[in-house]
Parts: sequence; structure tokens; C-alpha cells
Amino acid sequence: MILRRVARPLLSAIFISGGITALRDAEGHAQVAKPLVDKAVAPNADALPDAVPTDPVNLVRIDGAVKIAAGSMLALGKFPRLSSILLLGSLTSTTAAAHRFWEHQGEERQQHMVHFIKNAGLAGGLLLAAADTEGKPSVGWRAKRTARDVGKQVQGTTGAVQKRAAKATGKANKTLESALPR
Repeated sequence: MILRRVARPLLSAIFISGGITALRDAEGHAQVAKPLVDKAVAPNADALPDAVPTDPVNLVRIDGAVKIAAGSMLALGKFPRLSSILLLGSLTSTTAAAHRFWEHQGEERQQHMVHFIKNAGLAGGLLLAAADTEGKPSVGWRAKRTARDVGKQVQGTTGAVQKRAAKATGKANKTLESALPR
């Protein structure tokens, strides 16, 4: 549908742009992300494997790469549901790190609140994109349908087995009755 071909690139453009900016200025973005990283990652750093990055600069670079890759995939219509979910995760962490309006006062608070609400709107768009099955039945619907069909087959098989068992029991009773003296 043409709507998806227009809407997906429009939605993904801000993420691709943000990812490029994050990669170009990872250190600057890391300063903004540091308070959130210190609260979320630092207390659990010992429990994480050594391969998992915990420093803000590398986390910002990973986030930027995710935004570029998932944004590009969404724009091109490749794995749109998965890429929408990846972008939603990236957006959530970015919003929590950069737009904590409740920590500010005055004009700065207002600016952060506008960006927070804008990101909430983008999250809504990503949720719609993640739920869009392009007219095909969802996995949940297909699973319920398959379970129903299997249930019908089992009932049909069970009914046939019961009929055969009843018929065999009837024959056995007749044979037994004819063999017993009266």
C-alpha cells in the first residue's frame, strides 16, 4: 500500500538523522546519557559479562548504530515490525536520558517537556508500525486458528476411535453370548 511506502520513511527519518548525529558526537551525547547509565548500568556492571559495554560513549555509539540500521530497514520496508520495536527501545532510552523535564525549571523544563511529548508521539507511531501486519493475519490469530483446527481433528479422530471401539465391543459381546451356554 502506498501509505506504508510514504509513512515508514517519514517516521524513520528522525531516527536515521539522530543516529548519525549520535555517532558524530558520541562524547557529547554520552555526557547527557551518563546520569541514566550511572543509575541503570553501574550498579549491575559486575553481573554483566565483560563483552557488554557499560561506558556511556560506547552505549551511545551502539544506540546510534541501532537507530541508523533499524531506521533504514523501516524506511525500506524490510522487517518493519522488528525494526519498529528496535527503534521503540532506542527511543525509550534516549527519552529517559535526554528529556527528564521533571528535573528542570522554567523555559528549559518546557523545552524538555515538548521533546518528551514529541517522543511519546513517535512511540505511538512506532507501536502502530510494530502492530501493522499489512493485512495479513497476526501470529496470534494464526496460532488460535491452528489450535482450533488441531482440536477439531483430534475430536474427529477420537469420535472415530470411539465408534470402532463400540462396534468391536458389540461384536465381542455377541460372540461371548453365543459361546456361553443358556
